[in-house]
Amino acid sequence: MRIFLAGASGVIGRRLAVLLRDARHEVTGTTRAPAKIRMLEELGVAPIVVDVLDADALAQAVAAARPEIVIHQLTDLPSAPGTPGYAAAQQANRRLRIEGTRNLMQAAKIAGVPRAVAQSIAFVYAPGDGMRTEDDPLDLAAEGLRQLTVQGIVALEHAVLNTPAIDGVVLRYGLLYGPGTWYEKPRMPPSVHVDAAAHAALLALKQGAGVYNIAQDDGAVSSAKARRELGFDPAFRIP
Repeated sequence: MRIFLAGASGVIGRRLAVLLRDARHEVTGTTRAPAKIRMLEELGVAPIVVDVLDADALAQAVAAARPEIVIHQLTDLPSAPGTPGYAAAQQANRRLRIEGTRNLMQAAKIAGVPRAVAQSIAFVYAPGDGMRTEDDPLDLAAEGLRQLTVQGIVALEHAVLNTPAIDGVVLRYGLLYGPGTWYEKPRMPPSVHVDAAAHAALLALKQGAGVYNIAQDDGAVSSAKARRELGFDPAFRIP
């Protein structure tokens, strides 16, 4: 299968590239940094340097790749929570989720791509008792930096799920931990190992529809739907 992996050089993108390579998919992957070209080539990805905020350049890149599916693993979070630069990163990430997702989905539509799988997050649900499911409301009343995050997620999910002629799948990931992330172990619920997160995207290539929580069993969100419909296993690790 020909796949366009937006955000191939990111935390999940790098782990997912390994899984896609081993499954013998043909992957074109994006990065904004020319210095990361060689790394992507070593992962078996055909690299393309493009800024997803440049709609015209992105449309040309997608058209040239002729993908059968687009995977959205775009983030812009170089600073961890509580560190200098985190607030500015949230602003940049909001823009990426809103404008970048819109550009990617429009590029996919123009190129006739029938399916898209996108990264979202599972820690923006409105407060409530019990485990959150995909049907529970998001925290639209949030304030401060959290409001920026919620705004970006709402726009991202709407674009992925409502672009005409494209079957969209949204994966709401827990807080990532593991290789390449900020944390070696779960920081707080909901959490998910980066390998299990990447594997969920692989599973969603040919099955599933709508929104799925992708997290381990820590009492915060329910991933029962993903287990049932995708075969998601939070214990999955890349050998």
